[in-house]
Parts: sequence; C-alpha cells; structure tokens
Amino acid sequence: MKRVLAFAAIAAALTATTAAIMTIIWSTPAEERAIWLSAAIAFVVQMLAFGVATVVKRDQVIVGWGLGALMRLVTLSVYALVFVHPLHLPATAALVSLAMFFFLSTLVEPLLLAR
Repeated sequence: MKRVLAFAAIAAALTATTAAIMTIIWSTPAEERAIWLSAAIAFVVQMLAFGVATVVKRDQVIVGWGLGALMRLVTLSVYALVFVHPLHLPATAALVSLAMFFFLSTLVEPLLLAR
C-alpha cells in the first residue's frame, strides 16, 4: 500500500508540474483545457496501470509492467481517435501532453515496482 501511495504522490506531482509547464507553451484557453483534461485522464490511467503491475506475482513483474504500458497505449489511441475531435480539443496539445504524462510515469514506475 505504501508503494501505491508513493506512486500516487509522485505521479500527481509530475503530472501537475508538467501540465503547468506545458500551459506556458500552449497558452490558449482551449489548449490549457486539453492539457488539464489529459492530465486528469493520465493520472487515473497511471494509477490503474500501477495497480495492475503491483498485483501480479513477484516473478512476473515485467508482465504487469507490460500490461500497464498496453493500457496507456490503448488510452492514448482511444483518446486520439474517439474523444479529441468531438470535444473540440486542440489535437497537438491534448495528445502530446497525454503522451508526456504517460512517459514520465513509466520512467518512475520501475523504481517503485522493485521488490
């Protein structure tokens, strides 16, 4: 449970900090909305992916990590193909920010999965 809480704190801090920096680059109201929506989606998916990775058996940590990576890829794809256009989000800001949030959490995840 400590690892999940630690990951939640780190993921929230990384996601919020990165989102704040990205709003400097993409500063229109629509772009900012896309970035913060992407941040919220990323945080939820990151927590689900980390949860999956923590419940797999000790000798199959890579399988759990791979499932989390697959969840992130599917989320990014569905977001791009189904939600960006109907929600009138600027595609570049929405997709680059979501990919960046996922990338950063993927870098941190192995540090907390080591047993």
